[in-house]
Amino acid sequence: MNVHVNSDCISCGLCVSTCPNVFLITDGGAAGVYSREVAPELEEQVQAAADACPVSAIEVG
Repeated sequence: MNVHVNSDCISCGLCVSTCPNVFLITDGGAAGVYSREVAPELEEQVQAAADACPVSAIEVG
């Protein structure tokens, strides 16, 4: 699975609180990812973060 946070991010921090091993808040204030490639054991958490994102800014594939 790959993950990306697009420019629709509103910096709510929900993704970071859901999956802090994948998501972070960048110096610019928006969410980002440590690595686009997600370890298999974190895929469920990443999908939960994507599903919960209030602006659908998390893209998984």
